[in-house]
Amino acid sequence: MYGGRVTDNWDRRIMNTYLAEFMGDFIFDSNQKFFFSRSDNDYVIPDAQDMEQFIAAIDEIPLFTNPGVFGLHSNAEIQYFTNAAKDLWMNTLEMQTSDGGASGGVNREEYIEKVAAEISDKLPEVFDIYNIKKNKDYETPSPTQIVLLQELERFNQLLEQLATSLFDL
Repeated sequence: MYGGRVTDNWDRRIMNTYLAEFMGDFIFDSNQKFFFSRSDNDYVIPDAQDMEQFIAAIDEIPLFTNPGVFGLHSNAEIQYFTNAAKDLWMNTLEMQTSDGGASGGVNREEYIEKVAAEISDKLPEVFDIYNIKKNKDYETPSPTQIVLLQELERFNQLLEQLATSLFDL
């Protein structure tokens, strides 16, 4: 069970296999340059000797790259910009408030505030990971327990983000 971190020799073996296959010494071969991509620009390991030369080589990389650099079709960029524009307009329309309404009715802001408060009240407390790790069952955690602890950390981050977003809303 792989939880995203190298925790034992089996994880290390898998990572070494991936690195040897995709990031082997062939990348640094001086007789034949390895091109990560040749789409719009030659993406290679620079022939630099010191930090300033590496920084200069990095600065020469284009700020905007086409999808071909990542192995994607050029339509992927068109689709991305189309979806981004749609999302922008939909979010703008959703944020509009309604000025008109009958007296005694609840306006949009009050309704959103009520719903946000209800959701905020239902949010569980964040997990106390420090005390969970102090438990004697977690002195030498199994791979399943490691994954559980990692997911608890992520869930705590999600809860904090939800609470912040609801407060801002």
